[in-house]
Amino acid sequence: MTNFRVGIIGAAGYTAGELLRLLIHHPNVQVVLAQSESQAGKKVSDVHTDLTGELELEFSETIDSTGLDVVFLCKGHGESVRILQEHPDLLACRVIDLSQDYRLAGNHGFVYGLPEINRAAIQSGSLIANPGCFATSIQLGLLPAITNGFVKGDIHVSGITGSTGAGQGFSLTSHYSWRNDNASVYKPFTHQHLSEIGETFARSGFDFQINFIPYRGAFTRGIITTSYFDSDVPENELLEQYQAFYADHPFTHVTDKNPDLKMVTNTNKALVYPKKTGSKVMVISLIDNLLKGASGQAVQNMNLILGLDESTGLKLKGTAF
Repeated sequence: MTNFRVGIIGAAGYTAGELLRLLIHHPNVQVVLAQSESQAGKKVSDVHTDLTGELELEFSETIDSTGLDVVFLCKGHGESVRILQEHPDLLACRVIDLSQDYRLAGNHGFVYGLPEINRAAIQSGSLIANPGCFATSIQLGLLPAITNGFVKGDIHVSGITGSTGAGQGFSLTSHYSWRNDNASVYKPFTHQHLSEIGETFARSGFDFQINFIPYRGAFTRGIITTSYFDSDVPENELLEQYQAFYADHPFTHVTDKNPDLKMVTNTNKALVYPKKTGSKVMVISLIDNLLKGASGQAVQNMNLILGLDESTGLKLKGTAF
């Protein structure tokens, strides 16, 4: 059995911690590099304490691509461009970038890593730009409708995300005393993920407006988005076309029952619920922002570029209670 050697650059944050949790149980890979300037010399399990007893590896300060097959870039936005400029040797590996640096057109050879629309390109690529978390949830909720021409006007979207969506850095809105029993709107109509969503939908001829209002939620992980738009599609055709669109995708599931967030947390699943009411179509879509919205999808993309089964290492049970 092939054993691919994997390195993680920027290995101290939330997404890197989730990557490590997934990869140490993956049957085809070995994590050999966990790089972090801030935690260099410390045991990885002293920082990612959920890995205590499972991983004996220290953080490295330096970036060394020697012998690596796959590299995950988990630094902040803007850092991936700098790292690849300073370490061009990394481009000899398969690179999966979890920042937003290479998601848009003109992205220096990176493939946009949403498997539900780009599986073939991912399989033949070596540089993958992992989608954003809200972008993943919104696109999976709307792609069948846009592809089939069901949308007859502007789309209105609201979405709420858990506190891990803001990353591990400290801020006013990440303090427990602020976040608990609280909610707030942020970046209305201007969220950064709208750019990548717009590029994807434009390829299907979509030329209406997407009006997106994101919320911060008083929970740790998960995203639920609700989209609605005018449409004359019959309800039975709506459900049939959604089911057909995702029929051969192992992680995106169409349901005819109103879902809740605990059905996807701690999994790489996306649940999509399309519903017709009068002249309106509403679509609810749910993902775990750290898994299908980040690290789980990154592993899914790794499996595809390595020629492995797409779901390897990702058959996770949700935490429903």
